[in-house]
Amino acid sequence: MGDRETSNHSEVTDFILVGFRVRLELHILLFLLFLLVYAMILLGNVGMMAIIMTDPHLNTPMYFFLGNLSFIDLFYSSVIAPKAMINFWSESKSISFAGCVTQLFLFALFIVTEAFLLAAMAYDRFIVICNPLLYSVQMSTRLCSQLVAGSYFCGCISSVLLTSVTFTLSFCASRAIDHFYCDYRPLQRISCSDLYILKIVSFFLCSIIILPTIIVIIVSYMYIVSTVLKIRSTEGRKKAFSTCSSHLGVVSVLYGAVIFMYVIPDRFPELSKVASLCYTLVTPMLNPLIYSLRNKDVKEALRKILEKKIFLFNSILTLI
Repeated sequence: MGDRETSNHSEVTDFILVGFRVRLELHILLFLLFLLVYAMILLGNVGMMAIIMTDPHLNTPMYFFLGNLSFIDLFYSSVIAPKAMINFWSESKSISFAGCVTQLFLFALFIVTEAFLLAAMAYDRFIVICNPLLYSVQMSTRLCSQLVAGSYFCGCISSVLLTSVTFTLSFCASRAIDHFYCDYRPLQRISCSDLYILKIVSFFLCSIIILPTIIVIIVSYMYIVSTVLKIRSTEGRKKAFSTCSSHLGVVSVLYGAVIFMYVIPDRFPELSKVASLCYTLVTPMLNPLIYSLRNKDVKEALRKILEKKIFLFNSILTLI
């Protein structure tokens, strides 16, 4: 039996990404929608990283985390969106075995890293509001670097575990993955192996990723709300809540979609695809908009960059 499963596993050289089960005419609309969203992701996140790196006033822990968040959003959406757009025009909709492994590994790496990074950002907001006088001491450059490095390390370990366990399965039931990218849940549906170990590993990873990060975020915001309510001035309360509302909005969208996708039983594949869109494309698109439109420092830095570009353009025109 073991030899037959190994043989079946070795025969799989590629998979078929079924994608969205819609009429052929709607593929063009979906392609244009994906293209628009991905273009906004590229523009927004590259722009955010450029602003943070070029403006010395944004050399603070908050923007250090935000720059890394933009980097993560840019790359994990790039792991998903280009292949999904190609498949809208492809008849075969195939992805190689190695390509599927790579896609799952990179996506898991970046999504887990983002979860830990958002927890680190919640801790940063807790320190800046609850202990503002000690902020520069407690949130040192060394600690910020360690928090970001730790987030990537946790993402890497989780990704290695999930990917290695997933692709030791035998895929003899079908080659068709009912999703628009390679994810472990759709892959386990087409496996003919015993899923006990995969389910244990995935439950363990969800427990050590979702639970601790949510606890850090909730506890941080409980202290933040308690501190803000003690502020007497209305303007002070408004400023404090404005500092945190952007981060809380991003956390709510991301964790809501992830919990629906990976914690709730997998009974509705089409709804799972919609939920996946929230954290693969919608969140990376919204993050730069939320943090820039609600942030005076970013808007001021962007205004300065635009003024310099306009001045340089006008100078060139004068010389011509």
